[in-house]
Amino acid sequence: MLYWLLDLIERLYEPPGFGIFSYLSVRSALAAVTALFMSLVFGKKIIVWLQRMQLGETVRTDIGLDNHLKKAGTPSMGGIIIILSTVVPALLWMNPASPYMIPILFVIISLGIVGFIDDYLKIIKKDKRGLMGRLKIAGQVTVGFVVATFLYFHPDFEAYNTLSTIPFIKESNIDYAFWGESLGWVFFFPFVIFVITGVSNAANLTDGLDGLAAGTSAIAAVALGILAYVSGRVDFSLFLDIMYLPGTGELTIFCSALVGACFGFLWYNTYPAEVFMGDTGSLALGGSIAAVALMVHKELLLPILCGVFFVETLSVILQTSWFKITKRVGGEGKRIFLMAPIHHHFEKKGWAEPKIVVRFWIIAILLSLFTIITLKLR
Repeated sequence: MLYWLLDLIERLYEPPGFGIFSYLSVRSALAAVTALFMSLVFGKKIIVWLQRMQLGETVRTDIGLDNHLKKAGTPSMGGIIIILSTVVPALLWMNPASPYMIPILFVIISLGIVGFIDDYLKIIKKDKRGLMGRLKIAGQVTVGFVVATFLYFHPDFEAYNTLSTIPFIKESNIDYAFWGESLGWVFFFPFVIFVITGVSNAANLTDGLDGLAAGTSAIAAVALGILAYVSGRVDFSLFLDIMYLPGTGELTIFCSALVGACFGFLWYNTYPAEVFMGDTGSLALGGSIAAVALMVHKELLLPILCGVFFVETLSVILQTSWFKITKRVGGEGKRIFLMAPIHHHFEKKGWAEPKIVVRFWIIAILLSLFTIITLKLR
């Protein structure tokens, strides 16, 4: 809400230099700094509180990863740090009149609540299953439905609500309303729900090593912030031959806050971690990334941008499917990987945890750069 306050001061008293706060670049930088400061300062206090409440992680002893046993008791549910450190700076520095502000904050808070309930049941109620699968999916589907409703029916988006940029193809967009304008929602709504649910679950699967999910999410958020910025500029969108989406620049501020929050969280989450984000953080991060991609109509780039998430999820699907098939055919299940998700496969091969995480970060950076380059590779 500082945006309105500073704008009011600038209009009433015209103090020199106050006009700088109207620039997206300045507010994005301030959002990132605010989020970083909050996550560093308040993050430590939250970790101490989690320790006092004995909200520690329970580590399975039957998976053969002995190096994980020492992580038992490490405070979990640290995703609260990321959510608070993203939401508050977004509220402070985004333009409250932006149609994107409430929906994107709804996504990160709502999915954070879904993850919090799951963590609560696992850690406090000692229920290893956590939130029942169908209830977790129901929560994700609900959030996806709200996002789809916002994108489809909001009057500001009427001209391009069901359009999306096709990667690598110039001067061409896909229209999800291929069944006709009146039935555009028939495919659009399930697709949006699938993207929100899929990416949030993929981020959850990636959260298995210290700093892995937070680092890759921050990298993806940087790229999304750039995509949101260029899509909201007439000159850049014309030069890149992509859809001009008025107002998406405000999502750059949200992405900047998300990056700052993740970097601050990494201060405590890098190996050896002092805190884990839990489902509270992973579901919120994945859902936020998916929602921003949908809002800037670049969701078809998600398999590239979130390539690490995608491979992690694919490894689980392949492992499970191959095990079931071979067990049905030969009576004994076989595995493709030593363990899934794939980051555990490399652990089983003897790679040190920090080495795996840093190498996955490098891959995520390369994929993010390639995602941005695709705007010209058409």
